[in-house]
Amino acid sequence: MMTRVFGAFKRDPLLAVVVVVGVIIAYLSLSPTLMLFYGSFRSKPLGVAGEFTLAHYISAYTDPLTYRLLWNSFIFAAGSALLATALAATLAWISIRTNAPFRKLFELTAIVPNIFPPVMLAVSWTILLSPRTGLINRFLMEVFNLSAAPLDVYSMWGMIYVEALITTPLAFLMVSASLYSMDPSLEESARTAGSSNFQVAWRITLPIVRPALLASATLNFVRAIESFDTPAIIALPARIEVFTTKIYREAVGAFPPNQNLAATYGVSLLLITMAFVFIYRQMTKRSERYVTVTGRGYRPSIIDLGPWRYAASAVAGIILVLIVVLPFLVLIYASFVSYLHVPGAKTLELLTLDHYRANLGDGRTYRALQNSLFLAIVGATLCMLLASLTAWITTKSRSAARGLIEALTFIPWAFPGTALAIGLLWTYVYVPLPIYGTIWILLIGYITRFLPYGLRTMTSTTVQIHNDLQEASNACGANFMTTFRRILLPLLRPGFIAGWILLATIYLREFSTSIFLYSPGAEPLGPLLYHFYVDGNLGPMCALALLVSLVCIALILAARKIGKVDEFGGH
Repeated sequence: MMTRVFGAFKRDPLLAVVVVVGVIIAYLSLSPTLMLFYGSFRSKPLGVAGEFTLAHYISAYTDPLTYRLLWNSFIFAAGSALLATALAATLAWISIRTNAPFRKLFELTAIVPNIFPPVMLAVSWTILLSPRTGLINRFLMEVFNLSAAPLDVYSMWGMIYVEALITTPLAFLMVSASLYSMDPSLEESARTAGSSNFQVAWRITLPIVRPALLASATLNFVRAIESFDTPAIIALPARIEVFTTKIYREAVGAFPPNQNLAATYGVSLLLITMAFVFIYRQMTKRSERYVTVTGRGYRPSIIDLGPWRYAASAVAGIILVLIVVLPFLVLIYASFVSYLHVPGAKTLELLTLDHYRANLGDGRTYRALQNSLFLAIVGATLCMLLASLTAWITTKSRSAARGLIEALTFIPWAFPGTALAIGLLWTYVYVPLPIYGTIWILLIGYITRFLPYGLRTMTSTTVQIHNDLQEASNACGANFMTTFRRILLPLLRPGFIAGWILLATIYLREFSTSIFLYSPGAEPLGPLLYHFYVDGNLGPMCALALLVSLVCIALILAARKIGKVDEFGGH
């Protein structure tokens, strides 16, 4: 039978590719999902034979604290999603549709936070707003002679505020894309009919971008409810329980660890995120009804705000100070001073390079950097190769399996990093592969979790390639693999490189999955940064975060340069 199978593959390489890719996607998507459910129904912990039981679900959902953490999770996710979308919509409208001064600078700066590890953005706000040592609190207490700190980041509003600032760049990208794609003739017609700028914005612009706003809010809700970056820094010290902190406490913080109960909460979180990702996908499909691009070349119309343009610039500037300038300056400041204090005359005396020297002399830093670079380079390459083949199968092939493969890619898109990690732990305790506790389990986790990012990049590139190219190659006698290697990959190169750099920068900063899967000797940068924070080593932590950000900046600049070369090359 195997001989016939290999014979069929030899005669039809495309069939072999579809089968191999389908098996890989199914394994990556289904194995942690099924094992997460399996772990939640087992009576014994990892690696110990047990029986089927509902005890963990009964324990979880008869505990009144479960409903409290469910409420906290929804408030945290909904509040941060709405605030992030509001900030992003305001910033996008000012920078793209108005004549506000510095609007191009605002647009470029809005995506800068993507180079920072999210856990560090949360830390920067604890440095500023901690009730005991926060720089802003101490400044306000000194200036206004206050007996207590006026602001406390270790609260629900603090979590919402910080998470919203972290996710604003993602919302900005979605809303700005919608504003750029609008046909300006709709607004021009309304103005010709005598409508004011406010009436045009309310009656024309807002209805058109509403699908993007709703999709942005939904996606940011998913991002927040699965986030462990902000909860790890703020919720854990504040004893505010959300799904991700509960999973962490049970899987890592408890002694002995209760992986079964962690899997139970992971299943609940997975079902919630899958429901909202499904809603998001439906919203993006329905948004096609609002498409106003007709194929003509045009630029979005610019609204003249008159004297109000300076106020608009001030609003955009304040938003960018909150999401970019303050966190970045705090990281720089903390990395160069001996101890944290309100900047003043003595600051110059306390400047030091000791935190950078500490990193350069610490073997853990080199090991973590080496591990993260390996994960970024190898992981991004493997993920993009898989994404390229998957995108081609789902968009260009006539395979009967393409619908199934596309459906399987939906699972990683909705998989929270914390739940995925628990599923992988249960998987590789039983799978006879020696990767449990090694860097390879991190590699598999990264590829699984972020495959949809690469797939989205490659799908948008693949659909632009005409089928005539493949048909001409086939007519000349080339099989699929030859066509893919010699014709398709060169044409897919811009999207491949852009997706590779996106994934590499994400892998360098990843935290939510790594914190559950790493082991001594296989520690990447994300968990190391967190342990610096837990140990109170804020200076070395900030110094290391800046070094990571510099690597990300180098990759982004390389991407922009490659994009320009490709553009002028006419490909």
